[in-house]
Amino acid sequence: MGEESMGTRVGTVGELATGEGMVIEAGGRSLALFNVEGAYYAIDNTCPHRGGPLAEGDLEGLVISCPWHAWRWDVRTGANVNNPAVRVSCFSVRVQGDGIFVDLAAVASSAPEQGV
Repeated sequence: MGEESMGTRVGTVGELATGEGMVIEAGGRSLALFNVEGAYYAIDNTCPHRGGPLAEGDLEGLVISCPWHAWRWDVRTGANVNNPAVRVSCFSVRVQGDGIFVDLAAVASSAPEQGV
């Protein structure tokens, strides 16, 4: 399977510690990439409330809190924890070998696929 069919390579396994997030730039977008116990998730980096950088927030389990006003988001779905009707875009993530790939064309509607 070629890299193009897997999505955009955004990192390497081991580059992002468990329980951490980081900003990645891909396809002209700013995304937040998270490592939750070895599973990787990607959502838009911008909180729709006031534009806070989600990758800089506190990650507790599967929930990231915006560092500016503490709005909380499920990193698997992009849904707001208090009001699931409010969402940020969530992107499918695949791990292939040591590479982490994000499919920018496919917004995930549920937990992103984890390939090995």
